[in-house]
Amino acid sequence: MSWVFDATPLIYLAKANRIGVVKPLDEPRVVPEGVYREVVTTGVEQGYDDARRIERAVENGLVDVVAVETDDSPVATRLARHPGLSDAGVAVLVCANARDAVAVMDESAGRSAAEVEGVETRGTAYLVLAAVKDGQLSKAEGRDAIDAMIDHGWYVAPDVYTRIVGKLESFE
Repeated sequence: MSWVFDATPLIYLAKANRIGVVKPLDEPRVVPEGVYREVVTTGVEQGYDDARRIERAVENGLVDVVAVETDDSPVATRLARHPGLSDAGVAVLVCANARDAVAVMDESAGRSAAEVEGVETRGTAYLVLAAVKDGQLSKAEGRDAIDAMIDHGWYVAPDVYTRIVGKLESFE
């Protein structure tokens, strides 16, 4: 199964220095060019360390940058009318739809649009939980990663945070 990344998961995994949790995911793991420009090109120019971490992840082949054609896409046309969905979100969903891939995104507008279009989604917390479940991270490291992302501005509702922590604690 392929994975297409939106900006938020990459940014907050990089801020928590845990972008490596994407490595066990099946390839290809891709980020649309528009998302890359938004996150890395602009971020590096502005001096953000997380942007440099994402840039290194691309350089090391952890994630590939891909072109996404939205001009003649009926999916893109429909998504462009969705309120609250950014151009980057449209590119992620068009790419995921074309590749029959999972869109990795946290924003509710994107996840709602994905559901309408039949695109499977997962969020940043899923990646951390999967890394703990697969033994890539310990439970404590998983909790630290979630807490570090929150400390850096990642938003998660209190009830969702409680469920994430409960899930972490349930792993053997």
